[in-house]
Amino acid sequence: MTTLNYSPNRLARQLDRLADVPAFARTWFRSVVLRRAVPFTGTAGLDFIEMTTGRVEVGIKNEKKVQNHIGGVHASAMNLLAETATGMVVGMNVRDDCIPLAKELKMAFKKRATGSLRAVATLSDEQRAAMQASDKGEVNVAVTRDLTRPA
Repeated sequence: MTTLNYSPNRLARQLDRLADVPAFARTWFRSVVLRRAVPFTGTAGLDFIEMTTGRVEVGIKNEKKVQNHIGGVHASAMNLLAETATGMVVGMNVRDDCIPLAKELKMAFKKRATGSLRAVATLSDEQRAAMQASDKGEVNVAVTRDLTRPA
């Protein structure tokens, strides 16, 4: 396992300021702040459940505004959920002098999604270290659906 000499970037520093918010309200408050910063996530009603430099978890409720014609979360909303989780975990690690940019997204729908959803994006210590060490590069971010807890 790699030991990181991690210097928090602008996003991580801003989110660290939320540490003073009581734990019971932190997820709600973080979601409000990030929905204002990225308005489309607010339109879809994404919830920013957990945000660390190694793991970001984002949820979406199965509400009318994000449903498809059969009452499930629309594929585009699922895409937004995964892309947001990915973007945020990269955003928590990219150096302040670099700009993150998504170049490619692949999504496989294995079965019909029902109910609310959660996406979890993770980066390994090695991936995070590479992002700190270089001003250019590519990283493949794993995103999975969290089935352990409801959104």
